[in-house]
Amino acid sequence: MRLKGKVALITGASRGIGHSMAKLFAQEGSKEAINFLKSEKEALDLAEEIRKQGGEAIAIKADVSNLNDIKKMIQTTMAEFGTIDILVNNAGIILSATFLDCTDEIWDKTMDVNLKGAFLCSREVAPIMLEKKRGKIINISSASGLTERSAVGNTPYAVSKAGLIGLTRSLAVNLGPYVNVNAICPGLTETDMAASLKPERRRKPIEESIVKRIGKPKEIAHAALFLASDESDFITAEIMTVAGGRAIR
Repeated sequence: MRLKGKVALITGASRGIGHSMAKLFAQEGSKEAINFLKSEKEALDLAEEIRKQGGEAIAIKADVSNLNDIKKMIQTTMAEFGTIDILVNNAGIILSATFLDCTDEIWDKTMDVNLKGAFLCSREVAPIMLEKKRGKIINISSASGLTERSAVGNTPYAVSKAGLIGLTRSLAVNLGPYVNVNAICPGLTETDMAASLKPERRRKPIEESIVKRIGKPKEIAHAALFLASDESDFITAEIMTVAGGRAIR
């Protein structure tokens, strides 16, 4: 029960990594605000599953690139649980495009969801954490934001995830000493997003990793659990890579 009594708001939590984090956090005692945009059934089913196991959870529809949606999401969470102790900026999209093929629409949509969304959610939640002088913000970046190889095939995604790393460090400085802000950079992970990639795009990350496989959502969730727990109180502005050793090769 490493998160007993805590309230966690996880964006993009209806599927994939966010889904695994919500389940694991709930098992460790936290109350869950499960954000979704399109996957309503998955989000409602997850909230119901958590409640059947004795936990507390609600599903909230919100577009993280829309400030009004974010404000309503936070208001709903506060009305239900009274506070927010943990924010995980996990919502993200991947619209594959090389630099020369990237349109304005692809660029803007990618930045709005992957980077601006994390900025807006953090800005709206931070005052709640600062008032009680405690909080954890975890940004889900990507190994794509660390290596030049990914930027060749998908410029907007790589840039947005590199931007999340910069945002993480800036937030840590601006919200310290009370709020810990860290980022996780997963490698290719078994999600619907990964399944949509072409075989070549899936094969290369496996070949480039040390462990010769892609990650599992629960492996990213366990890293997030550590950063959300009291065990990481002396850790902030750090970038945790969970990519099977790919980022150093």
